[in-house]
Amino acid sequence: MRKDNNACRDLLFGFAIGDALGVPVEFESRDYLTINPVSDMISGGSHNQPLGTFSDDSSLTFCLADAICTSKEQLNLEDIAKKIIEWSENGYWAVNGKKFDIGISTENFVHNVLRGMPLLESGGSDFYDNGNGSLMRIAPLLFYLKDIKNINERFIWTKKVSSITHGHPISIIACFYYLEYLREIYYCEIDKFEAYKNLQIKLSPLLNQSIETSEFIPLFSRLLQDNIWQLDASKIKSDGFVISTLEASIWAFLTTNSYEESVLKAINLGDDTDTIGAITGSLSGLFYGFDSIPNEWVNKLLMKNEIEDLAQRLFNWLK
Repeated sequence: MRKDNNACRDLLFGFAIGDALGVPVEFESRDYLTINPVSDMISGGSHNQPLGTFSDDSSLTFCLADAICTSKEQLNLEDIAKKIIEWSENGYWAVNGKKFDIGISTENFVHNVLRGMPLLESGGSDFYDNGNGSLMRIAPLLFYLKDIKNINERFIWTKKVSSITHGHPISIIACFYYLEYLREIYYCEIDKFEAYKNLQIKLSPLLNQSIETSEFIPLFSRLLQDNIWQLDASKIKSDGFVISTLEASIWAFLTTNSYEESVLKAINLGDDTDTIGAITGSLSGLFYGFDSIPNEWVNKLLMKNEIEDLAQRLFNWLK
């Protein structure tokens, strides 16, 4: 484990700033961003939001972090669900208390729960429910799972937290890969390429031995078998399909050498820029540390004091 300062701050700020950088250009094409690349945090754009606004990605990530802070013996899935609904209905953890975007599967989950459907039956489990909606909110689970040595138990918890909104094995595998990569680069204190190779050794046998997941392993072959950083950008998709988002984020992280370079490279891939920027930002924030994030971006981020407080509460919970 790293012996530096608050890793929760590294991750949460890294995530939110990547998100806020990507919000104004969400849905813009790669061709457009090649000509008009993002180089700084701006206002307006796709959602006409104020400077420093983060999206549902960060709001839902903060909801999970908040739920972890209040957990005692065990993380309460109903508490997570209540916070998601509070965000959707009342703008909890949204900038200015106003939600301006929500994914289809997450919206369906909210409607299902409010209609009285059981919690673990309310999330989507069809192949077409594999948007990136659970991937984009699951990073704080890294800290909840910190002392769980059994990888199978970590998978079970990942499945539970993802399945609230996204219960298909593809979404669960993507979340599990992401969390295990975060775990490698933080807890094992190793090179990011070594961490990538470690995952290939650890995860492939585990996922192949399960009937639930083995069918879908070929879809993850570029991460579990190949060296994804060697691919040209033209081979990297940046849409909202959960595997595309995961691959683009890992690729941007591995093909750059700083927080700033990684998130800008991720965002300028186009399309789902806020989510890919956020996930790349979480990896780079954790790996390079909070001090690697440009001060001007931190200062422009809205609700930075609230995020700082949440990071400190989560850090205190870790102790």
